Amino acid sequence: MASDNTQRSYSIIPCFIFVELVIMAGTVLLAYYFECTDTFGIHIQGFFCNDADLMKPYPGVEENSFIPPLVLYCVVAAVPTAVIFIGEISMYVMKSTREALIAQEKTIVTGECCYLNPLIRRIIRFIGVFAFGLFATDIFVNAGQVVTGNLAPYFLTVCKPNYTGMECRFNHQFISHGNICTGNQVVVERARRSFPSKDASLSVYSAVYVTMYITSTIKTKSSRLAKPVLCLGTLCAAFLTGLNRVSEYRNHCSDVIAGFILGSSVALFLGLCVVNNFKGAHSAPAKQKTEDYRGLPLMTFPRVESPLETLSAQNHSASMTEVT
Repeated sequence: MASDNTQRSYSIIPCFIFVELVIMAGTVLLAYYFECTDTFGIHIQGFFCNDADLMKPYPGVEENSFIPPLVLYCVVAAVPTAVIFIGEISMYVMKSTREALIAQEKTIVTGECCYLNPLIRRIIRFIGVFAFGLFATDIFVNAGQVVTGNLAPYFLTVCKPNYTGMECRFNHQFISHGNICTGNQVVVERARRSFPSKDASLSVYSAVYVTMYITSTIKTKSSRLAKPVLCLGTLCAAFLTGLNRVSEYRNHCSDVIAGFILGSSVALFLGLCVVNNFKGAHSAPAKQKTEDYRGLPLMTFPRVESPLETLSAQNHSASMTEVT
C-alpha cells in the first residue's frame, strides 16, 4: 500500500532550484529595480495649465494615508500566506481530507532519505505561486506607470507652474514639456505615477487569490456561511482600499478600475491555469468511487424486469389457473 502512494523522482529538486528559484529571483530583482531605482525613466506627459481634474488638494505623503503602504503590503502578503498555511495543515490533520490528499498526490521520493509528502508540496506550490503573482503584479503596475506617466489628481497643486509665464498665459494652452514645474521634484515625479493604482492592484490580487483558494480547496459541511463571509469580507476590503485612493485624491477612478482589472486578471490566470483551480481535494475520491462501481460484476446490480417478461408471466399464470 505504501508503494502505491509513493513516486521516485530525481528531477524535482534540481528543477526547483535551477528553474523555479531562478525565475522567482529574476522577478524579485526586476521588481526591486522598478521600486527602488531610477533605471526606468518615467514618461513625461503633457497637461493643461488650468485642468480642474489635476487641481485637487495635495493629500500629503503616502504614509499619512488612511491605509499606509507598509500596512497594506504586510496585509496583502501575510493574510493569504496564513490562510493557505492554516488551511493545508487543517485539511492534512483531518482524517477524511488527509486520505483524499494522499490519494490525489503521491509522496515524492527524491533520494534515500528525502521525502516530500503532499502537505509540503501543496504549501510550497500555493504560497510560491502567490508570491510570484504578487511580484508580477507589482512589475505590471510599475511598468504601466512608467510607460503612461499618467498624472495624479493633485499634480498641478504640487507642480506649481508659473501661471503668469508665457507657457500658461492662455487657459486652454497645452504644455507638452515638464520643465515649468517649480515644486518639489520628488513629489512631482511621484505625481506622474498614477495609472494604474498599485494599492488597488495588489489588494484585489490578494483578495481574489485567497478567495479562489478558499472556495476551491477548503471543503466543509459544518458551516454554510463561514466561507462566503470570509470571501466577501476579503473582496470588500480590497474594494474599500480602491475607494480610499479615490476619496483621498491620490488616484483617479480610471486608475483604480485599471488596478482592479489587472490584479484580478493575474490572480485568475494563476489560479485557473497554473495551479489548475487549486486541485480540489475531493475530486480524486469521487473518481475512485465511480471506478469501483465499474469494476463490480453485473450480477451485483439490481435486475430490472422487462414489461414483456411481466406480461408473459401473467399470461402463464392465467393459463395454469384455467388448466387446474
